[in-house]
Parts: sequence; C-alpha cells; structure tokens
Amino acid sequence: MQREVTTVWNRCLQVIREIVPEQSFNTWFEPIVPLRLQGNVLTIQVPSQFFYEWLEDNFIHALRKALDASIGRDGQLEYSIIVDQGNERNRPLAVQMPTTRTPQNARPDNVNPNILKSPFQLKDLDSLALDSYLNPTYAFDNYIEGDCNRLARSAGFAVADRPGLTAFNPLMIHGGVGLGKTHLVQAIGNYIKNNFADKFVLYVTSEKFTNQFLNAIKSDALRDFTQFYMQVDVLIIDDVQFLQKKEKTQEIFFHIFNHLHQSGKQIILTSDRAPRNLDGLEDRLLSRFKWGLSADLQTPDLETRIAIMQKKLQAEGVYIDDNVIEYLAHSVNTNVRELEGVIVSLMAQASLTRREIDLDLAKQTLRNIVVDSGKEVTIDTVQEMVAEFYNVTVADLKAKSRKRELVYPRQVAMYIAKEKTDLSLKSIGYHFGGRDHSTVIHAIQCVNDMIAEKADTKEAITKLMGYFK
Repeated sequence: MQREVTTVWNRCLQVIREIVPEQSFNTWFEPIVPLRLQGNVLTIQVPSQFFYEWLEDNFIHALRKALDASIGRDGQLEYSIIVDQGNERNRPLAVQMPTTRTPQNARPDNVNPNILKSPFQLKDLDSLALDSYLNPTYAFDNYIEGDCNRLARSAGFAVADRPGLTAFNPLMIHGGVGLGKTHLVQAIGNYIKNNFADKFVLYVTSEKFTNQFLNAIKSDALRDFTQFYMQVDVLIIDDVQFLQKKEKTQEIFFHIFNHLHQSGKQIILTSDRAPRNLDGLEDRLLSRFKWGLSADLQTPDLETRIAIMQKKLQAEGVYIDDNVIEYLAHSVNTNVRELEGVIVSLMAQASLTRREIDLDLAKQTLRNIVVDSGKEVTIDTVQEMVAEFYNVTVADLKAKSRKRELVYPRQVAMYIAKEKTDLSLKSIGYHFGGRDHSTVIHAIQCVNDMIAEKADTKEAITKLMGYFK
C-alpha cells in the first residue's frame, strides 16, 4: 500500500515540477510526505498549519492538475498537519483536514448566460475554465504605488472606473520580469468585475490564446472561437510579445481587436517591452497597440520595496523587525517577484525550523537563495571575502574607525560591491555602517586611482574580483 501511495505522489510531483518554479517546488513540495491512498483520496502530511494554508492559497490549480494526471478527475486530496513534533517515545501529533477545495469545473463569476449558449463550450478552451481567469488576490488595495509605477497604476484605475470610455484603449502595460504587470492588469479586471456586474471580463495569456486558436482550427470550431471572444466586454491579454512570428494567430487577434475596439469594449495588454520594440508583430497590429496609452513599470526604489514587504507581511499576519525589512530592501533590488520570493522563503524557513525571524535568519535565507541561483553575489559575501583577504573583521568594515588599516579594506569592499552587485550607492553605504552614498563614491574613486597608479593594488583587486566570477 505504501509503495502504491508513493508511486502516485511521485507522479503528482512530476506534474507539479513542470508548473511551479524550482525554488517554490523545493520549498513547498519536497517536505511533503505521502501517507495513504484510499480509493480516490490521497492523504499527504505537511509540517504546519501555515504550510497547509499556503498550498491551498497559492498552488490550488497545480495540485488539481497533478491529481487529474495521477488519479483522475475524481481524485481528492486530504491533509495531515503536524501540530506537535513528538519525541522518541511519542509519535508526532497530527490533525486531519477535510478534502481540498480544488475546483474542477470553475466558471467565471459574471459570465453572460448568452455566451454559454454558444456551441463553443468553455471546456473546449484548453482548460480555460480551470486556470485562465482572474485571481481575486490581485487588487488595487495590495498594489503598492511608487514613482516606479504611478502612471501605470493611475491609468489602470481610470480604465477600471470607466472601462471602454477613456482614451486609454487599448491600455498597454510594459516592463521587465517581476515588476507587477500581471498584478496590475488583474487588479483592473477584478475591480471591473466587482463593480460592473453586466460586463464579461476575460483574462488570458497570449500563449493560452494561441493554444485555444489552434485547438479551434483542429476541431473545426474557428467561428465559435471568434464569436466567443467578440462577446467579451473587457479583454486582458498578458505577454503579447509571445505573439511574435505567429502570423495566423496575429491575424485572428487583429480581427477580434478591431471588433472589440469599434464596439467600445476595453482592451488591456501587457508586454515585456514597449510597442516600438516588439519585433515580429505585424505593423497593423503594432499601430493599434499605440492607439491608447503605453505605460511602463520600472524597478521599485528603496521606499517602495519597503512598503511592498510591509504590505505582504501584514497580509500574512507576520511581524518582522524594521531592521530586517530594511536589510532585505537594501539587499534585493531587482524586482518585486524576487523580493516576495525572499519573504516567502524567509517565512517558510521560520515555520519549518520554528525560529523567530531575525537578521541572522534573513542573511542565511538570502545567502541560500543566491547560492542556489548561482548567478548573484551578495554584499555579505563581498564583505566576508575582503575581510578575510586583509585579515580584518566584517565588523571592522562597518565600524566608524578612520584607521588606515581599516579604511583601505573598506574602500576596496565598497568598490567590489559596486562592480559585482546590482545594489545602489545608497544601499551599499547602508551595509557599511549606514554611510552616505557620497562616501561610497569617494571610496570607489580612491580605489580606481590606486589601481591606475599602483601595480600591487591592481593585482590585489584583480585577485579579489576573481573570487566572484
């Protein structure tokens, strides 16, 4: 029996691994222990209540797909939650949770009944009914505004308040990975859905749209496919850059776009770059993307990063000292997704190890993430390496002392931090005892001058830089 449940769970993990990022898989699925399989009910053991709630809130559809593939559409999931770790004499105490609420045939909340009468049923839309609609957790209330996104958020709210009636049609939101494009457009969709009951809002990725189109061709249902999309009141297409070089898909989307726009329906698009930089799309389509407003999202500044973390922690009911939040905000400045990923990993580490979240745990968690990624260097590793090289301590590098034997290693560490990390001058200064960014500029200039004038300095810096390749 145990061999059978292990086999079923391994099949589930194979499906899940293809859906979720590797870091999330390692954090949330590797600790799970399969307990038993009774009929079509699979019971798994998780280490805490927090763990269970996170799985249910964030990986519901991944679990549903895994059950479909390994057990069938009737498969159900039951959780066994450890509430007491036990000891050598007493087994761990666990509580049973009822079968999971994973949806099997979800429908959009406000779909027009006339649409469902179409011979092109929702089930034919390549699992559209399962995983391509709005996520209710995305809202304007939890979308933090800053200089990096103020224009896009303001335009998004204007569209949400008067869909199809503003000059922002289409509204194109563009920016790099993890900056909040999907959150913003889904917040728009959720606001419209909650405030305009008569409007059919549809969110779909460009990849899903393409797959639906291809399936419609194969099943001789192209007319029904087109008719379905032309009845949408607010169409949100995520990642339109993936329509590049797909001529037939672009053609059908062009006709749908024209119909919706001429009918006063709202169109919202996202892309990883501005319309003028979207190569591989037809000119007639690009020209329509430029009819409305294009708003970009930038990398969040320090204050916005702090506000994002505070909002995320508040939503999770978790308290972290301000010094830990400030440390994380100064250490992770790439994008919102990575920032939230660090917070999730930190909460998971605290839950699994039953530790308080402090500065040491934050540093340990951040170091583990960076080591796993194999592509980044942290300010901590720079300080540790330089301190060891010059036979001083990390505390010396952060101290206020102006002794020559400490000032020089400190300047070298600042120089390498600027060269090898993405941190701003302000953040680098923060990690060296809260120094001003002008001090960092001076340190970098001093090291540059010494490299140009002294061969031994150049050799030492070259050797140190080699450690971080």
